[in-house]
Amino acid sequence: MSERKVIFEVGEFYHLYNRGNDKRKIFLSDNDYQRFICLLYATNGSEMIHLSNLRQWSKQAWEQRRGKTLIDIGAYCLMPNHFHLLVKEKQAGGITTFTRKLLTSYSSYFNLKHGRTGKLFEGSFKATHVNNDPYLNYLYAYIHLNPVKISNPDGWPEKVIQNIALAKAFLNNYHYSSYQDYLGYQRQENVILNSKSFPAYFDSQIDFKNFLDDWMKYNQME
Repeated sequence: MSERKVIFEVGEFYHLYNRGNDKRKIFLSDNDYQRFICLLYATNGSEMIHLSNLRQWSKQAWEQRRGKTLIDIGAYCLMPNHFHLLVKEKQAGGITTFTRKLLTSYSSYFNLKHGRTGKLFEGSFKATHVNNDPYLNYLYAYIHLNPVKISNPDGWPEKVIQNIALAKAFLNNYHYSSYQDYLGYQRQENVILNSKSFPAYFDSQIDFKNFLDDWMKYNQME
């Protein structure tokens, strides 16, 4: 039985996340990250795109028809042992259907590829209802700055970022989140997001960049 007490409602925003069982890594290679990112697109539709049927799934999946989308995705980030998604329920049952297809498909791929059995993720996915504007705005920073933990492993965000320039350079080259999409990078992954379904906090790419710069500088304050 799921321990999740959040009730999903159409038109509402949610922060979805989960980590590997026993805190194990769920991404062991670039191919693993790319598979999950591709599944964010392929499983978000009334028609399932089966990547195993495609010879070059990382290139061909984006051209396949997936029917009506189940949810809108506003931001995402993949970390070695967990992931974060900011989503909007688009139709009744959309989040539940999407996450079931996403996690089942990825778990099957991962177990087959790495020769393992058993649960990959730590129980059912977790969810919080984003029911106010400040929290929703904050999540854009929290999700997109998560990779700073990799380049600054000494305790961020609990401790200050020792080298902001290094952190920014790392984020600019981190391919496994929607950070590059908000900076205007042209890539296949752009189609995962539907930012128009979310508040327009950033009038431009510069606004988004300055928004995250301010958050990193905030963590420099004593």
